[in-house]
Amino acid sequence: MKFRLLGAVVAVAAGLTLTSSGGAVAVGNEALTRDLDAILADPGLKGADVGITVRDANTGEVVYTRSGSKRSQVASNLKVLTTAAALDLLGPDYKWKTELQSSGVRLGSTLSGDLVLRGTGDPTMSALRYKGLADTLKNLGVTKVSGALVLDDTAFDSQPYGSGWAWDDEPYSYSAETSALTLSPDAKFSAGTVVVRVKPGAAAGAPAQVSVEPANDQVQIQSTATTGNGGVSVEREHGTNVIRVSGSTSVETTALSTVKDPTGLVSSVFRKALEQNGIQVLGGVKRGKAPQGAAVLASDQSIPLSQLINPLLKNSNNMLAEVLVKSAGGSFTNGVNQLSTKWAGLGIDPNWVEIFDGSGMSRLDQISPDDLTSILVKAKAKPWFGTWSASLPVAGRDGTLANRMKGTAAEGNVQAKTGSLSGVSGLTGYVTTQAGRQLVFSIVQNNVVLWFSPKTIEDKVAVRLASDGGAQVATPKIESVPQQRQAPAEERTKVPVKERFDVECSWIGTC
Repeated sequence: MKFRLLGAVVAVAAGLTLTSSGGAVAVGNEALTRDLDAILADPGLKGADVGITVRDANTGEVVYTRSGSKRSQVASNLKVLTTAAALDLLGPDYKWKTELQSSGVRLGSTLSGDLVLRGTGDPTMSALRYKGLADTLKNLGVTKVSGALVLDDTAFDSQPYGSGWAWDDEPYSYSAETSALTLSPDAKFSAGTVVVRVKPGAAAGAPAQVSVEPANDQVQIQSTATTGNGGVSVEREHGTNVIRVSGSTSVETTALSTVKDPTGLVSSVFRKALEQNGIQVLGGVKRGKAPQGAAVLASDQSIPLSQLINPLLKNSNNMLAEVLVKSAGGSFTNGVNQLSTKWAGLGIDPNWVEIFDGSGMSRLDQISPDDLTSILVKAKAKPWFGTWSASLPVAGRDGTLANRMKGTAAEGNVQAKTGSLSGVSGLTGYVTTQAGRQLVFSIVQNNVVLWFSPKTIEDKVAVRLASDGGAQVATPKIESVPQQRQAPAEERTKVPVKERFDVECSWIGTC
């Protein structure tokens, strides 16, 4: 259901408001205007909606704009707003705690009462750190719990996905459920997922060996995979924890799969850790809220938000972004409302945007290039700016821009957030021209046909901005990914992973 923002809806964004229309407008640079107009006249954009705003990074002065005030889906470019607002609201030092609590009493080695595992949404928690909590309990001398293991994930509500998310993205690691009790199986903090490891058998045609990390009884593997060279597919069945593995492989292969109910996954992993420590829980497992005044027996604390921003922005990590929203307000709705109280300070009028999540995965999100560039200008005056800007992907160097704009004036220069959904693409960030002027820019493309790569347009714009003031004024040539389909094709064939541009490269391991 669509909702209206409740918080700060009457606030007026401070400054930097533009009134650009559908036509192109530029200030005092005819060569730049000509070249950007030529890039945006690409026939592959026929029927698409494209908005672009370029401004001076220090003054906010408009350098070029075309449909810059038009709201659109911006995909992961929304993380620019989410992270900036979260740093303002929660603070760079914000940390998440995971605790073992109890209101029971100790009778020798027995804890008389319930043992509560309480989470606050730490997306960096791992099986090893849950084991650390169990180890601490053992070191306290507890070997038996007379009551139940109570799982307290009530810091967040029970809505696992943002409004407007696509149901068919459910199996994939970039679309995991958000829970206050969760874990990440890898160093990239892919919260709400498990690693599925597929090894070839002893001979061609033999069944492949499939395992899950961390080991748990929450997911069920159904494998028909064999030893061979065909490639393997790992996909969770919609609405269940059945993970189907098919195809064939001659080399060890890993894939991430989401799980249904991350709290259940944590329960399985933590119960195993208790068992390994010889701790018995006699009362089974249940879910509920920790009692008021319960004593903290063991505690684990996350890295600070300032450090989490780097993997979030560099890898366009959706689950980290959604944790910020729910940490701000407990639910998607209230979290967005709480974050919106900081939007005016970033130049955003809450009355004229529609935001439903933190990652940009929702097809209901609507924000303009004017707004996105406003955030970039306003952020420069924030105490957290250095950490935040250093977390943006750098062209040709790292993150989701690692393989883009190499060998151009943009390489090592452009710092920008990417965004990718089917038919939607965006690039928002900072660039320094050859003349030494720092600019901010945002280009957002909607309704792009799937056979055309919108990344090519974004790269051409960014390289042209980086080249401004130098000897070269012609529109630069950029290598683009092979086109998926040349219209009018009769059939759509499956696109090779390395050629996909409807998802972030970090989501499918191609950057």
